[in-house]
Amino acid sequence: MSQLWFFGSIAFSFIAWGIVTARYIWPELRLRERAEALQPLLILHSFRFIGLAFLVPGVVSPDLPPAFAHSAAYGDIIAAMLALLSQLFLPRAAGVAAAWIFSLWGSADILNAFYQANHAGLLAGQLGAAFFLPTLIVPLLLITHGLAFRILLQHQPERAMQESRHLA
Repeated sequence: MSQLWFFGSIAFSFIAWGIVTARYIWPELRLRERAEALQPLLILHSFRFIGLAFLVPGVVSPDLPPAFAHSAAYGDIIAAMLALLSQLFLPRAAGVAAAWIFSLWGSADILNAFYQANHAGLLAGQLGAAFFLPTLIVPLLLITHGLAFRILLQHQPERAMQESRHLA
């Protein structure tokens, strides 16, 4: 029954973050130029270092499958570093390229964590205090990855492209 509550929490989080995104985040970001719209998303993802909590004894159960813990923790820290690197290089073309790499890596990392958790037979109780990561944070991260891809795929107005060339 605890697994049902766990997955229910994740589902409610997707719904709640979806509403917040549709009503408040996307209406603001869609009005911005690409580099400016990516900045808040990259800042959010720079906090993915918190995934290292999966490696901290006492935070998680000693029964937490090591394959899941290591994959999730190291994947998140790499995603955080890529988000920071992207911020450093924006609005130049190198920043957009780094944002693409970050978005591909970051979303693949989250999907891999779901796969690893399922493959290892992860139980919600094994997450300990890190329970809030997949139930509160991961849905927001996946939704904002979707926004990042949408922003990256949008046609840049000519004015915005000329400005980014001048800044490069």
